[in-house]
Amino acid sequence: MSAFANKTGLVVGVANKRSIAWAIAQAAAAQGARLALTYQGERLEENVRELASGLAEPLVLPLDVTDDAQIARVYEEVDRAFGGLDFLVHGAAFAAREDLANPFVQTTRDGFRLALDVSAYSLIALSRGALPLMERRGGGSILTLTYLGSERVFQNYNVMGVAKAALESTVRYLAADLGPKNIRVNAISAGPIKTLAAAGISGFSSILQVYRDRAPLRRTVETSEVAEAAMFLLSEAGRAVTAEVLMVDAGYHATGM
Repeated sequence: MSAFANKTGLVVGVANKRSIAWAIAQAAAAQGARLALTYQGERLEENVRELASGLAEPLVLPLDVTDDAQIARVYEEVDRAFGGLDFLVHGAAFAAREDLANPFVQTTRDGFRLALDVSAYSLIALSRGALPLMERRGGGSILTLTYLGSERVFQNYNVMGVAKAALESTVRYLAADLGPKNIRVNAISAGPIKTLAAAGISGFSSILQVYRDRAPLRRTVETSEVAEAAMFLLSEAGRAVTAEVLMVDAGYHATGM
């Protein structure tokens, strides 16, 4: 029997076929999971619906993660369709372009608030909504996506690095809070991948080359490799793992000069 047979999951953060969240959705669906996918705004709806058309009985819903009422509606639909939830994939992240491009000291108050709200607080809000649905299943697994910019300075990553640091701390606090309910919370820190979000980072191509030159494996990573790691953390194979940030970056995080 497939690892995700009779399992249901909510995947937040799919933008297009290059999204890490979409690679995870594909991998989970291939192993038998039934999924709900969300999209942010009309601009991305067509992309997400087209991708979801290849899944078995998908649920496709609009979601602005800064809107608690929309989060509540998503979980009402998930509950109605699935009767519970086994896993949540959180791939939501955003920072205003000017707050990435300008010197970090010029980060605006509104830009800081928005980046932290979308990229970090949303994990708390989504976990809170998932809690009763996962309890109904006897537990569950929550997974988010982060990046090494949470620990080290990367040019033009700026406020997003601070948001990812907050996200990783949120993972640990949620893991401690939800662990007694048999709900695990983890993160994957992937190497740089050409996603829609990465397109907003100036000089991204040079970051890719640095990884190729200096990572122990002398290469970058593929979304499929991140998805395979996600399958471990979301499945019973990872049942004793929580509060973890798993590095899937060809070993770059371990290098010095």
